[in-house]
Order: sequence, then C-alpha cells, then structure tokens
Amino acid sequence: MRIGELARATGTSARALRHYEQAGLISSQRAPNGYRVYDERAAVRVRNIRHLLAAGLTLDDVRVFLPCLDGDVAAAPPSEQGLRVAAERLAVLNDRIAAQTEARDRLAAALRQATGGRIRPVA
Repeated sequence: MRIGELARATGTSARALRHYEQAGLISSQRAPNGYRVYDERAAVRVRNIRHLLAAGLTLDDVRVFLPCLDGDVAAAPPSEQGLRVAAERLAVLNDRIAAQTEARDRLAAALRQATGGRIRPVA
C-alpha cells in the first residue's frame, strides 16, 4: 500500500509515517515511480507505535519494543527492558506534572493576592 493508504488505514498522517520511517520504526520499498510502498504488516506496526506514543512513550522509547511491534503489543507479556523504559517514562511524566502543578499553584496564589481574592482561578 502507498503512504496515503497507510495513513488512512491507521489514522495518522503521511508526515508522521515518514518520521517513523526516518526513526527506523517502519520501512518501505520504493516503487519504480519513487513512491513508498508498505506491506500489509505496516498497518499493525503503525497502530502499535501510536498506541505506545499515546501511552506517553517517546519514539526513542518505542525502539525498545521493535521485536513485538508486529504483534499485539497490548496483550504481549512485558519484557524487563520494556517495563524499565515504561517506569522511567512514568517518572519523567510525574516530575513534569509536579512542576506544572507547582507553577499553577504559584500563579493562582499570585492572582488571588493581586486581586484581594476577588478573582478566583478556574479549577
């Protein structure tokens, strides 16, 4: 299938597919006219990549899962390396959330102080 067909089949953009290919997560062949051509397994692989990205992993993190991207990633037994990467990413996300929560709380306090409590931040 061509890149546009793969994009439609997976709900992603052709640009994202080219990015995944550049990152070494998917591959294509070139047709005589120069178009990228993907085999049918690419759709499963792209859906799994998108599943992992939606879970908060980065493309670099997804590389750890290359051996199982062609199957059912969500149902596969986790590897130790996969669990370690997921735990590390969760720690990074928790740190970012904590930093954003602190910034929000400081801004809310400053707004309350500046307005004498008349303007309440929207929760």
